[in-house]
Amino acid sequence: MTYPSAADSLDSLSAPSAPRARDGRFRNPVRMHKMGLFKTLGIMLRFAFDKPKDTVPSLPIPVHAITQQQLMDAPDRSLFRLGHSTVLLKLNGDFWLTDPVFSERASPVQWAGPQRFHAPPISIEDLPPIKGIILSHDHYDHLDRAAVLALAGKTEHFVTPLGVGDRLIKWGIPACKVRQLGWWQSATVAGLKLVATPAQHFSGRGLGDRNKTLWASFVVEDRDVRLFFSGDSGYFDGFKEIGRRYGPFDLTLVETGAYDPQWPDVHMQPEESLQAHIDLRGKVLLPIHNGTFDLSLHAWHDPFDRITELAQERRVAIATPEIGLPLDIVQPQAEHKWWEALVTTPSR
Repeated sequence: MTYPSAADSLDSLSAPSAPRARDGRFRNPVRMHKMGLFKTLGIMLRFAFDKPKDTVPSLPIPVHAITQQQLMDAPDRSLFRLGHSTVLLKLNGDFWLTDPVFSERASPVQWAGPQRFHAPPISIEDLPPIKGIILSHDHYDHLDRAAVLALAGKTEHFVTPLGVGDRLIKWGIPACKVRQLGWWQSATVAGLKLVATPAQHFSGRGLGDRNKTLWASFVVEDRDVRLFFSGDSGYFDGFKEIGRRYGPFDLTLVETGAYDPQWPDVHMQPEESLQAHIDLRGKVLLPIHNGTFDLSLHAWHDPFDRITELAQERRVAIATPEIGLPLDIVQPQAEHKWWEALVTTPSR
């Protein structure tokens, strides 16, 4: 396959490297479980009226405020967790953001829906110029329209799966800033190689647009350093193939949160997140997609408890930085169980 450069447009690509159904919607390579109407309604009713109390922290999440000067002074190959799946990377002298969500709620409206546990450690206004934003898919907890529009003026590039970029262009993002990729396609931007790799998930922001845009994970190569950003995914054989093609990875950012046995195809249990990291041939695991929004029925700290316990059992190096603290991508510090001081009741 010939990979596109940063100068390539979507029109110059050959057939999209992702499966589509006959109606033009994207699909996963494997058959997905169907919940059905009654099961879906049952889950909705439990979310509305019977959620456990510990899905939301009772004490404030520790957040370390970041200034623009701190970011400018930070060494190259630094990482800052801003919350959920939003990560600020400093690579090759430039700043990159993954799935930037800065709004109070991960929702189509700001008066209802999942509310943040904590404020971002830095505002959009205080961020330095952003070389590029990497978007994994279009769900509200990953694609924040208000944040994208606020970031547009200070961001040079938006790298997205197929169709997500079209949505950005409709919102007013200049088409020249947008790079759309199918699975296994890549772009080179400001010295970084970005590869859109498969994920097992779904997409959509309304009742009629399910799977009309693609979802993806991403490989980020900065010369001799490689990162993996999972976006959202259920566990599948694709992790082994990504690891075979692009591993080993210095750091894997793998979703560990918002899981439940009732939706096994689209989010991973912690055991599966750890196995995905192993499949990817990762050196250090940084669990993401946790600690910011209430999106499931498990205790808010359950992802941290379980993934760190599992990593210890399997002797896997893991990094769990507090929100806003810097992390060295090449030599991440060992885990810090900051959440344990906030837990007032057992998670299980």
